[in-house]
Amino acid sequence: MDFYQLLNSTEYDFLRTEPRLKNLILLGLGGSYAYGTNNENSDIDFRGITLNLPSDLIGLTEFEQYEDKNTDTVIYSFNKIIKLLLNCNPNTIEILGLDEDQYFIKTPIGQEILDNRNLFLSKLAARSFGGYADAQLRRLQNAVARDHMPQPEREKHIYRSVQHAMEDFKQKNKRIAAGKAKIYIAPSDRPELMTEIFLDVEYKHLPLRDYENMLGTMNSVIRDYDRIGKRNKKKDDNHLNKHAMHLIRLFMMAVDILEKGEIKTHRTAEHDLLQAIRRGDFQQEDKNFSPEFYKILSDYEKRLERAVQNTKLPDQPDMEAVARFVERVNKRVVMGEV
Repeated sequence: MDFYQLLNSTEYDFLRTEPRLKNLILLGLGGSYAYGTNNENSDIDFRGITLNLPSDLIGLTEFEQYEDKNTDTVIYSFNKIIKLLLNCNPNTIEILGLDEDQYFIKTPIGQEILDNRNLFLSKLAARSFGGYADAQLRRLQNAVARDHMPQPEREKHIYRSVQHAMEDFKQKNKRIAAGKAKIYIAPSDRPELMTEIFLDVEYKHLPLRDYENMLGTMNSVIRDYDRIGKRNKKKDDNHLNKHAMHLIRLFMMAVDILEKGEIKTHRTAEHDLLQAIRRGDFQQEDKNFSPEFYKILSDYEKRLERAVQNTKLPDQPDMEAVARFVERVNKRVVMGEV
């Protein structure tokens, strides 16, 4: 694939004509092509970073990201991606770990970000990557549970997933943690369900937005379950295997960050294993995954636990060093030097 030729096509003219993208400092591959797990059905994604405008920094305008859904292209503003990188967000930290030939625009400031990638690495990687991996695993478990368990057992499985999601949510929201939200299973009066998950809540002076976010957290688990569980076509099995592949890939990246302090997006060494998972080599006739797959998963879970305990990375990124870097870049923007 000639990516330069593709980027020069009229389909990507927005990269050259959109005023917000006049200061692109980094553009590279995203998704399956970035990981090296692409197949004949894979879409081509591009991810990039553009500098904020002076008016964003000292005026009244605001800008976080530009998205072209037609081409699966997402360009983050400099200030926005810095915040995401500080949390070791898996969807954005990977832009710092591409192979050299996977970058198609790289200015001196873009290179400076790459040269300072270690500033964004910390033990937060365990939580951020672990959270994403947990979501992937929950999707797999939900899909298998829906197909092969009686309805009451499936409801119990969803219940455990909702509980787990709520525990994570409460840790991040003190107002929600201060109240009471009881989740439980009881007989249902719906004709299609024998049992159902119910919710009793008791809060005082709780902002409506926080309450809405709490319900959204629980509903997202159920939506994922329903969407991925409806697997009556071959393409749905392909999606399920893709989730399994990404689950293992997330562990691989997290372990690299914590063990070696390296961001390695293109998984060259594990290419064959990841492609085997994506092809469905580890899926059984009953659509469940084989013991070999769960052994691989278990090994990576244990390895991640050890990596968290033994990593030399700091608990938090060096905020002072990051602040100096951001101020230096944005000062040049305001002064019209870039």
